[in-house]
Amino acid sequence: MSSNSFGEIFRLTSFGESHGKAIGGIIDGCPAGVTLDLDAIQLELDRRKPGQSKITTQRKEADQVAFLSGVFEGKTLGTPIAFEILNSDPKSKDYAHIKDAYRPSHADYTYDVKYGIRDYRGGGRSSARETIARVVAGAIAKQILKGLGVDTHAYVSAVGEIEMDVPYSEVDLSKIDSNIVRCPDETIANEMISLIDSVRKEGDTVGGVITGLALNVPVGLGEPVFDKLHADLAKAMMGINAVKGFEYGGGFEMCKQRGSVVNDLFVTEGEDVKTKTNYSGGIQGGISNGEAIYFKVAFKPVATIMRDQISLNDKGEEIVVKGKGRHDPCVVSRAVPIVEAMTAMVILDHYLRDKSTKI
Repeated sequence: MSSNSFGEIFRLTSFGESHGKAIGGIIDGCPAGVTLDLDAIQLELDRRKPGQSKITTQRKEADQVAFLSGVFEGKTLGTPIAFEILNSDPKSKDYAHIKDAYRPSHADYTYDVKYGIRDYRGGGRSSARETIARVVAGAIAKQILKGLGVDTHAYVSAVGEIEMDVPYSEVDLSKIDSNIVRCPDETIANEMISLIDSVRKEGDTVGGVITGLALNVPVGLGEPVFDKLHADLAKAMMGINAVKGFEYGGGFEMCKQRGSVVNDLFVTEGEDVKTKTNYSGGIQGGISNGEAIYFKVAFKPVATIMRDQISLNDKGEEIVVKGKGRHDPCVVSRAVPIVEAMTAMVILDHYLRDKSTKI
């Protein structure tokens, strides 16, 4: 299996399976001398870990990160940073019944055909548990960006048909973690929680949308042909489990408008060049223009439901797949730190790439 790495300069290679001994990664290209707040890194993992509320899977994992190299006396050495998170509560027996079965909308069939073998325990490498490694790397990237004045945020803006009708510029970002669904609007959050809980009790699942933000990004990040900043953000988000869509700036709604309406006119604010509007989503020609970068990521309903479904086994025989085990009824609350992490990794990688283009 190839393609287990992400990034050009700030580069993460992840390893591990959902029910293996551990999940981990190696980070290349992290600058030397960065003081790391290890508690802040662990906090990001705590935001992602299972079992944190009634609307998430009840798998219990401490998800405690251990750094094996690249950090000395609290600072990065500039050498590869290796880390691991042990799996302590896999309960692999919960998956024995699907050893030879292809679960609907899962990677069971495609992995089997592509590799001729698959780890059926929790989906193996195809499990979203792999995203732990991304959260660790993203937490380090966030700390470096914070020192540059750049902030990355994400929040749940929709669950099912319940959605926030508030522009990103009017959202109180301090309230993102004030509730278990990570929606910064308390009233809407309570409606989302009720919906997820009711869907869970029905043995079903529901999808949702996460809005991502990168604020105070310097002008000039992004390679304007194949590695446009928005293209790399799209790849980062589409590589997250269960993601089915990505749009940035004005997105698909701009297709209904005229250029005279959605063109972002340039103005000056002191010595700075700004735009009156931000339909471009902070990126023009694949390069950051200094405005807020904002985007939406669409997550499908979780494929594992607690209901019987008709499917096939690896012999092509029709079978009934029974819903068992511990699974999220909706992934978006736990995916918020993953979206933030991937955003930070992309922005930092392009920042480091941009620095290498100047004498």
